Amino acid sequence: MAQKVTISVDALGGDNAPGVVLEGVAQALEQDIDLSVILCGPAEIVEPFAEKHDRCTARATTEVISMAEHPANAVRKKKDSSIVVGCRLVKEGEAQGFFSAGSTGACLAAGTLVIGRIKGVSRPALATLVPSPKKPVILCDVGANADCKPEFLVQFAQMASTYAKVVLGIDNPRVGLLNIGEEEEKGSQFAQSAHQLLKSSLDNFDGNAEGRDVLDGPFDVIVCDGFTGNVCLKTIEGTAKTLFSELKGIMMASVKSKIGALLIKGELKKLVSSIDPDAAGGAPLLGVKGACIVGHGSSNARAIKNGVLAAAEYVRSGVSELIAQTV
Repeated sequence: MAQKVTISVDALGGDNAPGVVLEGVAQALEQDIDLSVILCGPAEIVEPFAEKHDRCTARATTEVISMAEHPANAVRKKKDSSIVVGCRLVKEGEAQGFFSAGSTGACLAAGTLVIGRIKGVSRPALATLVPSPKKPVILCDVGANADCKPEFLVQFAQMASTYAKVVLGIDNPRVGLLNIGEEEEKGSQFAQSAHQLLKSSLDNFDGNAEGRDVLDGPFDVIVCDGFTGNVCLKTIEGTAKTLFSELKGIMMASVKSKIGALLIKGELKKLVSSIDPDAAGGAPLLGVKGACIVGHGSSNARAIKNGVLAAAEYVRSGVSELIAQTV
């Protein structure tokens, strides 16, 4: 029997909330019989759902944090919002993890200010498992810290390495620094300083990683500041979306191309599945006391389900405890 876990979920998180959130939570509860959910949001949304679903409890809230609001200010002012209440449940021990596909900035602020940092962590960092047909790689940071100091990247590497050991099963993950060249002297002054500090601090640091190495390189973990990481991740996602859209157009252009598409349909499905961002469901905020998983704003029900399940697995794997021991 798996460890019983309670995850608080933001019912208002995402472009298509609350509909897809409710559907995704229902699917997660059905798939994981040892999972319980505390659904946070307006009473008229969460209470009827909780009445119809076992292992779901409603926590009514009266405030909403919109995408347009300043994240930290909103978290401080709107203490009865679904995001803040969901994180407070983790801090107070009613839940062990939190999931939201709402405002990323608000989730990061609430994770840091409400749940709290692990002792010794200077800056929590957002990590994501970048899907690739070759092999998955963890990219960290992808948006929590736009401005960084070189020493922050050492902690990012330590935390992401711990996460890689758990989710990828790699005992000694190879760490790279995202840069514009392989040589040590390449990049900005920040990148050069970070390289030297990573080299002197980590046994598993393996040098600079260029952009092409993210999807097809020797690294298991790639670290960078949150600004660079976010641009890199969204470039990959946008490129994949554009290429598949164009490929679909080509395959549907004629009878001949449609026949060819039918012949490779199975292999195409495997390729699409291997780079599907919905499979992960969300990115964990490494360095906080508990699981805080942030999903895409455009998440569908499947992505919500996988995000909630990922939060439960994060708790069961003891990632936060392992990071505390490492940092």
